[in-house]
Amino acid sequence: MLNNQVRQQKDFIIGNKRFNSRLMIGTGKYKNIEEAKKSINASECEIVTVAIRRAQNHKLKGNSNIIDALNWNNLWLLPNTAGCETAEEAIRIAKIGREIVKYLGQEDNNFVKLEVIPDSKYLLPDPIGTLKAAEYLLKKGFTVLPYINADVVLAKQLEELGCSTVMPLGSPIGSGQGLQNLFNINMIIDSVNLPVIVDAGIGTPSEACQAMEIGADGVLMNSAIAKAQNSKEMARAMKEGTEAGRKAFLAGRMPNNKSSKASSTLLNISK
Repeated sequence: MLNNQVRQQKDFIIGNKRFNSRLMIGTGKYKNIEEAKKSINASECEIVTVAIRRAQNHKLKGNSNIIDALNWNNLWLLPNTAGCETAEEAIRIAKIGREIVKYLGQEDNNFVKLEVIPDSKYLLPDPIGTLKAAEYLLKKGFTVLPYINADVVLAKQLEELGCSTVMPLGSPIGSGQGLQNLFNINMIIDSVNLPVIVDAGIGTPSEACQAMEIGADGVLMNSAIAKAQNSKEMARAMKEGTEAGRKAFLAGRMPNNKSSKASSTLLNISK
C-alpha cells in the first residue's frame, strides 16, 4: 500500500514514465488555440490530455487543431476517450488515439485516459463499462488511466487489473464545485498502491492545493483554467497551488487539537 512514507517519494511515475509536474491540463473550452497554448505553457505542465473525438482530423495542419498547434517535444500526449458511451466505443477511440500519438513521434507512448460516460446529464462514468474497456486495453499494451467516480472498491479492482493510475472525480466534470468527494478520495489514497490523480470539479488553486495536501499524487483540470477570465494567469495559479499542496503534504501538517494551545508560554520557553 502507498502509505504516507511511500507517497512522500519525490518521483512521480505513471507506467514507466517519470514526470516532474503533478499538474495535468486539458485542452477543451478555450476561446481559441492561442489562449490554450499560452495557458499550457504558463502551467509548466508536462501531460496534456486531448479528446481524440475532437482530434481525428489532425492531419489537416494548422492552428485550427490543438494537436498541430502544440510542441510535443516538450509535452506528453494523454489521449482520452471523452464522449464515448460504451466500452466498445472507448476501445475504438483509444486505438485511434494511439495511432495519433505514434504519428507525433511519441513511439513509446501507450497512454490512454479511459472515459466511459453514458450519463448525459451529470457526465458520471460507467464503472462496469470502465472495467470492461480497461481489461481489454491492458491486454493490448495500453497504459490505462481510468476516470472513475470516487469509489474505493472500483479503484482497487482497476488496480488489480493492472491500471497505472486511478482518477477519481472531485465533483462532476465542468461543475467547479470543488472536492465534494473528499472523504472517498481520502479512502482511495489510503487503499491503493497506485498514483491517485484527482480529476474533474476543481475550480480554484486552493482546491488543487487541498487535493495535494491530503496525499493525491496529481490533479487534472480543464474548465477551471479555460473558463477563467484570464486563463493564462489561472494556469500559473493552479501550478502554484498544486506545488504548495504537495509541499504541505511532504512537510506534514500539525496535529488537530481539541483545545487551544498557546504559541509561547513562560514555562519551558525553549520548547
